Amino acid sequence: MTTLSVDLGDRSYPIHIGPGLLGRGELIRQRLRGNSALIVSNETVAPLYLARLRDALGDLRLQQLVLPDGEQYKTLDVLNRIYDKLLAERFDRRCTLLALGGGVIGDMVGFAAASYQRGVDFVQVPTTLLAQVDSSVGGKTAVNHPLGKNMIGAFHQPRCVIADTDSLASLPDRELRAGLAEVIKYGLIDDPAFFDWIEARLPALLARDAAALTEAIRRSCADKARIVADDERESGRRALLNLGHTFGHAIETASGYGNWLHGEAVAAGLCMAARLSARLGWLGDADCRRVEALIAAAGLPDRPPPQMDSETFLELMARDKKVQDGTLKLVLLDAIGGARISADYPADALRAQLDAETGAA
Repeated sequence: MTTLSVDLGDRSYPIHIGPGLLGRGELIRQRLRGNSALIVSNETVAPLYLARLRDALGDLRLQQLVLPDGEQYKTLDVLNRIYDKLLAERFDRRCTLLALGGGVIGDMVGFAAASYQRGVDFVQVPTTLLAQVDSSVGGKTAVNHPLGKNMIGAFHQPRCVIADTDSLASLPDRELRAGLAEVIKYGLIDDPAFFDWIEARLPALLARDAAALTEAIRRSCADKARIVADDERESGRRALLNLGHTFGHAIETASGYGNWLHGEAVAAGLCMAARLSARLGWLGDADCRRVEALIAAAGLPDRPPPQMDSETFLELMARDKKVQDGTLKLVLLDAIGGARISADYPADALRAQLDAETGAA
């Protein structure tokens, strides 16, 4: 087992990474402040891992809730089922919510914990690569709205993160590839050596080599933990973690939640950000081609869906959380490993790039 720390003073917490961790209930029990917990999972993950987690937690007062699986269920209506369960079972402020699943479960359970009785504890137990490398760390919680992804939520840090790498054995290939998009993102933001490593180890990652996947998770979490510790509430540098996401969230919203996996939309968004950066003369053409080549080699989309047009992109991006005083900030690239947050890009360059991406130019 490898253990990292997200350093946030008295709210710091560990990230445990390794095989067999679902059976090590002490890692969770030592972080609990009460004796009652609600395990929330989904219809795909629960049959595989819920009983193992329950058994490992011993004599805690445990309840469980199984939700439907998919991004399309990351809604206020489904979120309300968590509140219904907590209230029906009379959970108090010393309870803990356990999120057993991927990013959708982690985000919803975290938001329920942030808002139930004005805030209770929760633990992330991510079972997908994307959740293990990204969404389980950092305290962003949310549900989707038909007009925008993750627009209703809160910052609420978990008590700990338990990333059992054995759970990746049951992950479909499509979900594995989607998780690699977030891994690639970390190399692009500020870790060029990691980007080089991903290029060299991509065949091993796709083949589910345990050592390669564990190292990818460790390095991704270390990069994210460092940024979150520096800027927990995204007032500055943490926004770099949104590289590819402004374009990607627009794709997810326009396509209908769940039709494109989050990582697939982020992959296309990374390429779009790279191509816009190259159009602006900030990113060299050779580096842009490296980004596109790595995304393609990972089996991920490098273009938006053909039914999208520039106006749809601009309308959805205008509702993005990174809009401030009517100005959309984008995360763009000066180099591989050199991302920047910019609001001073020419609007006509963004329009021209969107036209090129959607076949209008």
